[in-house]
Amino acid sequence: MKNTSVLWLLFLISLLSCSTNQARLTVSPSSSQVFEGDFLSLSCEEDDSSAGWTLRRNTSKQQRTQCGDGWGKLAGSSCNISYIDPLDSGVYWCESREGPISNMVNLTVTGGSVILQSPVLPVMEGDDVTLLCKTKTTPSNLPAAFYKDGSLIRKQPTGHMTIQHVSRSDEGLYKCDISGHGESPSSWITVTGRPTTTSSLFTSTTPSPSPALLADLVLRVFFYLVVFTPYFISTLLVVSLYQHRAKGNDELISKVTATPNQAGQRSAKDLDDIVAVTTEHHF
Repeated sequence: MKNTSVLWLLFLISLLSCSTNQARLTVSPSSSQVFEGDFLSLSCEEDDSSAGWTLRRNTSKQQRTQCGDGWGKLAGSSCNISYIDPLDSGVYWCESREGPISNMVNLTVTGGSVILQSPVLPVMEGDDVTLLCKTKTTPSNLPAAFYKDGSLIRKQPTGHMTIQHVSRSDEGLYKCDISGHGESPSSWITVTGRPTTTSSLFTSTTPSPSPALLADLVLRVFFYLVVFTPYFISTLLVVSLYQHRAKGNDELISKVTATPNQAGQRSAKDLDDIVAVTTEHHF
């Protein structure tokens, strides 16, 4: 029973370690929009190790191509693009050999003169977000107008706008415009809820997961079962066989130990018979 409990504990730890070692895709400089000709570095980062992760992308011209396959240059766990082109616009992500993928990043490369620097990753509810409207050749503090879903939000004299304590209502399509220079492409800003704490897990109501998330969870659970179940069963069989052999050896040792004792008992009985005969003869 003790060995079985230990095996179950090791099995659960293995599942948890596999499920938490998911890579994160980071972009430097951190912006969802970049100018044509800029340098860009993308990295697959993981808590323990970044080995085994491949950077892939989908563009209007290519699907599921990896870094080094006609674009980018590998540098350790990073992929560097020395001269980025509008054709490099698309969705980027990290993918492991086992199937799990990282967060996805939508990059827009523009040949225009204005970009909107906005967060690459989803924004957490309650955080502050700063949007920067900048040109390629002039300072970044020019007056700019900011738009959400096509409607003017406000005009900022310094070229940047901060949204304080963002909520789900702030999610949408943003762009900016600098008079005399033009407007930026549009970028979608995603707002996510904060993780539920353990203390409020059973008292708060959380939104239902999306079908895509459910499908991903089902695939992961199936993958873990396929990978770890044969190992777990074989380990149980080995432990059971070991215990069975150990029990057999104990019985064999008991029998071997009992044999000399019985022989000693017979010797003592024979000695008593000899003493009795000798006594009889003496009288």
